[in-house]
Amino acid sequence: MRFVIVTGMSGAGKSSALRFLEDINYFCVDNMPPALLPKFAELCFEQDGGFERVAIGIDIRGGKLFYDLFSVLFQLQESGYEYEILFLDAKDSVLIKRYKETRRSHPLSRKGSIEEGISKEREMLRDVKSKATYIIDTSNVLTRELKEQINRIFQDDEKFDNLVITVCSFGFKYGIPPDSDLVFDVRFLPNPYYISELKELTGNDAPVSDYVMGFEESRAFLDKLVDMLEFLIPHYIKEGKNSLVISIGCTGGKHRSVTLANALFAALSQEKHTVLLKHNDIEKDAKRKG
Repeated sequence: MRFVIVTGMSGAGKSSALRFLEDINYFCVDNMPPALLPKFAELCFEQDGGFERVAIGIDIRGGKLFYDLFSVLFQLQESGYEYEILFLDAKDSVLIKRYKETRRSHPLSRKGSIEEGISKEREMLRDVKSKATYIIDTSNVLTRELKEQINRIFQDDEKFDNLVITVCSFGFKYGIPPDSDLVFDVRFLPNPYYISELKELTGNDAPVSDYVMGFEESRAFLDKLVDMLEFLIPHYIKEGKNSLVISIGCTGGKHRSVTLANALFAALSQEKHTVLLKHNDIEKDAKRKG
């Protein structure tokens, strides 16, 4: 039987994760007091196959009861019950934005600021996060992308590195994405913008992609970039990094950066990394003209 404990930062997507687990036939219970876990686990594991997949949502909504979680996890281990912990996380700035957009208050900031509540919660969850089997940082993850990751881990049993890599194209004239960890400038490559039949297309179109990748320097850049990242990624994972944003920029974020971002995404995906692809500025020139 697969027994999953879903926890993490409030606003990071725990409710969505439980919903997606339910969609793939997990028996889900949300906001269970940790003290009830051993008895519930006993019922689940001794049902002779009655439960094959179980997911339990536990978070700081339980107040002081949440502090029982560590002793409870020890009890589960002592009883021989195997479990996995899925921890949902996100950057503070993203969590603050989500709370402000929904006009909800943080569970730990009823009388204070959202920032204070997030800080308190992060401290409370620090040790739980260190014990997590899987950590998903949802800062740059769309709902459908979170569902795909949940399915990969808990339905398809694919390898998961706890590092979500986002490959992002952008235009320097619109600014470097503020959440970038690594930034690469491909403005040294020949620009399709100056070729009339390619100007209105994007790097998602084969004629532009073929043009950009037709140059030896484009292919050499991609090979060297992939080689460097394959060296860095294991070290980032070892360090405990959960999110890596690789931004590739050209002038307008429409041709060269899109082409190279697509190529890098394909290369990293082949290595079974968890990779997301975003094109920040691909439509901005069209909108300006419109």
